[in-house]
Amino acid sequence: MSIPTLDASGKVVVVTGGSKGLGRAMALGFAEAGADVVVASRKLERCEAVADEIRGMGRRALAVSCHVGDWDQCAALVDASVAAFGRIDVLLNNAGIAPVPPSLIGVTGDLFDKTIAVNLKGPLRLTALAAEHMAAGGSIINVSSKASLHPTPFTVVYAAAKAGLNALTKAAAQEYGPRGIRVNAIVCGTFHTDSLHASIPTEGLQVQMASNISLGRIASADEIVGTALFLASDASSYLTGELVVLDGG
Repeated sequence: MSIPTLDASGKVVVVTGGSKGLGRAMALGFAEAGADVVVASRKLERCEAVADEIRGMGRRALAVSCHVGDWDQCAALVDASVAAFGRIDVLLNNAGIAPVPPSLIGVTGDLFDKTIAVNLKGPLRLTALAAEHMAAGGSIINVSSKASLHPTPFTVVYAAAKAGLNALTKAAAQEYGPRGIRVNAIVCGTFHTDSLHASIPTEGLQVQMASNISLGRIASADEIVGTALFLASDASSYLTGELVVLDGG
């Protein structure tokens, strides 16, 4: 019996929201583990910068401008990925936005539609399209949030969208399981990202937030990589439809 590893050599990995934060960390992490990577986000120039880093590791990379909230752009991303690499082995639905409404009555139609589009509509469409180009052993990984399990008035629309993403994870796992394609979600706690620093700018507030975490600190972005590699590898070959909480306790 061979021992499963987290090696991703030869795999084709598509990462949305791949130009910064958790997405960039995962794109670089998968490249380090041997994968070829499609880096997608709305900002093509930033995607190209990450793609250049990946090429510097000796791996192939493709940068694609994609707004995942747009149905047709999701199709274009999958088409471009398959045209470049012939297939998709791993889809990382990481792109997300979390605008904060002042109250329920303060939620605008535009805020609601954009939040649902990026966090739920896009992952649903990309999952459906990418799975058509996956063989048995393929893996779809959705990046969810603890807000989906513990919503607050400040996260109401974002939390609802991510709760929908959790439901999508379980439903898609049932549909694609017979084809040997696994679907799981990483339910993230607090990580050091640009969006965190924008919403919680002072060190004092960050320390206060860290005090509520069992490990006593906020995670660095690259601490999501090991979990993502695990979920994409044969090390998790019997794991599907699960919400893996990664929050430091």
